[in-house]
Amino acid sequence: MGLAKTEMFTDQQNKIALFAKVFGHPARVSILQHLFKIDSCVCGDLVNEIGLAQPTISQHLKELKHLGLIKGNVEGTSVCYCIDKENWIVMKTIMSEFLNQDITKTQDCC
Repeated sequence: MGLAKTEMFTDQQNKIALFAKVFGHPARVSILQHLFKIDSCVCGDLVNEIGLAQPTISQHLKELKHLGLIKGNVEGTSVCYCIDKENWIVMKTIMSEFLNQDITKTQDCC
C-alpha cells in the first residue's frame, strides 16, 4: 500500500482532510457533543456516558487531542478534558470556507 503523500497537498487541504477524518467516527462526534453539553472539563466519566471501553475512549481522546480540538489537564491520577475553544474556532473557519463553496455555473457541464 502506498503512502498518503500528504506533502503533495497544501496545508489547508491536509487540515481539512484531518478534520474530516476526526469527524468520521461516531464515538469522536459523541465525545465532542458530550463535552459541549456539559460545558466544562470531564474527568473520567466518559466511559459511562459514551458506553465504550476505557482503552477505546482513550484512543479517541488521543486523536481529538492530537488535532487540537480538545485539551487535557492532569488532576491527580486522572486527566480532565475539555474543548479547546481557540482551536475549535480555527477549525470552524477552515471547514466553513471549504463547505461554503458554491457551484457558480448555471449549466450542468457533466
